[in-house]
Amino acid sequence: MARVVVDVMLKPEILDPQGQAVQRALPRLGFDGISDVRQGKRFELEVEGPVDDAALARIHDLAESFLANTVIEDFTVRVEEVAEVAEAAK
Repeated sequence: MARVVVDVMLKPEILDPQGQAVQRALPRLGFDGISDVRQGKRFELEVEGPVDDAALARIHDLAESFLANTVIEDFTVRVEEVAEVAEAAK
């Protein structure tokens, strides 16, 4: 079993009101020096069997058609190493 991560972020030209709200709150909370915040989504998919090119292509299609609104969002697909998955479970 492997973990595939899909990160979805608003495109840079799209206004991000949640990110802006967080950015404005940071100085009041004592976190200075943060000039911008963008909010996004992370999907972790546990995949049975090997994550080969065909599996990655299916996940890319899933992300493009269901997980992200490609009009306003960009996404990346990556496979997490097995050691990272085991370490996160601890």
